[in-house]
Amino acid sequence: MHTMWKGTISFGLVNIPVKMHAATENKDVKLRNLHKECRTPVKYQRVCPNCDREVENDEIVKAYEYTKNKFVVLDDEELENLKKEQADKAVEIMDFVNLDEIDPIYFEKSYYLSPNEGGAKSYGLLRSALEDTGKIGIAKMMIRSKEQLAVIRIYQNTLVVETIHYPDEVRDVKDVPNVPEENNTEEKELETAKMLVDQLSAEFDPEKYQDEYRTALMELIEAKKNGDEVTTAEETPKPDNVTNLMDALQESLNRAQKDKKPKTKRKTTTAPKEKKKVAK
Repeated sequence: MHTMWKGTISFGLVNIPVKMHAATENKDVKLRNLHKECRTPVKYQRVCPNCDREVENDEIVKAYEYTKNKFVVLDDEELENLKKEQADKAVEIMDFVNLDEIDPIYFEKSYYLSPNEGGAKSYGLLRSALEDTGKIGIAKMMIRSKEQLAVIRIYQNTLVVETIHYPDEVRDVKDVPNVPEENNTEEKELETAKMLVDQLSAEFDPEKYQDEYRTALMELIEAKKNGDEVTTAEETPKPDNVTNLMDALQESLNRAQKDKKPKTKRKTTTAPKEKKKVAK
């Protein structure tokens, strides 16, 4: 399993060297965009509308737009220094709380933690402490250039980091439109609804749920592939130096021929020479 972060988890004076691994993966079927006419993958370019040309990676800087078309530019060194200051810190568990005190709306992404070299004993110590007390740890950590608020808990005998949103990242429910203040339901309707809930109640089994759209999409793709409904993109010819040189030579020749127009000779009229008088 790929290690995406190495660091230290600490609570009190106990330090646990750990490695972090992504616990989930995106199974979305990625579709490419092709040009309808020639079935070639569409290429997206970074173009500066002011200079009207494509911009290379080394020409791009990062900036914060604090108001419309007003930016504060931040150079890479400044950003790296800030990130390094936070990344070098140990991930300290600040509080221990009950899991049911956190609403699921705060949860974002899950990561597995494994002990790094020399960390197996302290890893087991934290795991046992969380298991016996029924608590989870609240900590802060740097993940992909962002300081994350995180929960450390146990999942099937493994320590897991769950990144959670900060309070100001969760939108206010008061901004949701058209939510009725009161439930205007009849007693009979409510009783029928509760009976339906009871009939559909079951223990949660994640294996019974599947992404039916993704399954159907992959079946459609396989059927088209087996039925030879396959498109092969034509290779775009890449200009080489010889081609460029020939083009340049031809263009130079065309210009030279254009500039070199045949000059029309002007007829010059010279005055008749006077005949010398011969003395008799």
